[in-house]
Amino acid sequence: MRPDWKESFLKLMDGTSVVVDEPMNKHTTFRIGGDADVFVRLNTIEELKDVLHFCHEEDVPFFLLGKGSNLLVGDKGIRGVVATFAEGLSDISFREDLMIAEAGATLAAAANAALQKGFTGLEFAAGIPGSIGGAIRMNAGAYGGEMSHIVEWVRVLAPDGEIKTLSKEEMEFGYRRSVLVRIPYIVLAAGLRLSPGDEKSIRITMMELGKKRKEKQPLEYPSAGSTFKRPEGNFAGKLITEAGLSGLRVGDAVVSPKHNGFIVNEGIATAEDVLTLIETVRKRVYEHSGILLEPEVIFVGE
Repeated sequence: MRPDWKESFLKLMDGTSVVVDEPMNKHTTFRIGGDADVFVRLNTIEELKDVLHFCHEEDVPFFLLGKGSNLLVGDKGIRGVVATFAEGLSDISFREDLMIAEAGATLAAAANAALQKGFTGLEFAAGIPGSIGGAIRMNAGAYGGEMSHIVEWVRVLAPDGEIKTLSKEEMEFGYRRSVLVRIPYIVLAAGLRLSPGDEKSIRITMMELGKKRKEKQPLEYPSAGSTFKRPEGNFAGKLITEAGLSGLRVGDAVVSPKHNGFIVNEGIATAEDVLTLIETVRKRVYEHSGILLEPEVIFVGE
């Protein structure tokens, strides 16, 4: 990276929403993270292509942020350019029972749009605080539903700059993963196949799932959702409870007594606090059960 790359980037993106040294704790549900060198909100695919071309030419790191709901950003922040999709890349439309959702749209907005049209299939997603793009990348799910159940196709920007449409099969969906973990495609939009339903029943289901989340999950504290992936044939929270780790604390990072599968930020937890707690939990659960938990939270930055 040239020392003056930020000045060149600001000139390139003149008229676009760009902030230098943006605190990432404002953009993650954990409320943790140092500054991004440059933070930009993108409204068009052309802007995205311009940023990617600049970063490639200038050897500047690039990171695409969704809604920051599954991330732990390092205390020293993120070097290079952090981009996120703004309203211009967050549209939701319908072709009969096919929802076409752009990557920047929130899952909550998509679920509510489906409700308004009387379509069922997205109720599980109403309380997940993420974007369509991020949800597809990690095949997000809850309460028996997941994105792979409704995705028909995904439009992506390939590393060579080509826009491609991948079928459901080409997405290689698995538990909390997709082909996007293996190949750095960028999700632009997705076609989600829904089913006609009764609006009243859909609303009741969404309300019941929302109530269940509130009762069982520590929504009163910042977190990144479930900290660990579900081990085959078991549950992370159950294993953590059985290892006697409920309420374990490092600084303000705490294994939530309400749901032991969550690590929460009860004040001014640092990324270092959270990482230390994650490793302590993994070690002690392994010692107790012989099962090594795999983090679901993605760590980025320094």
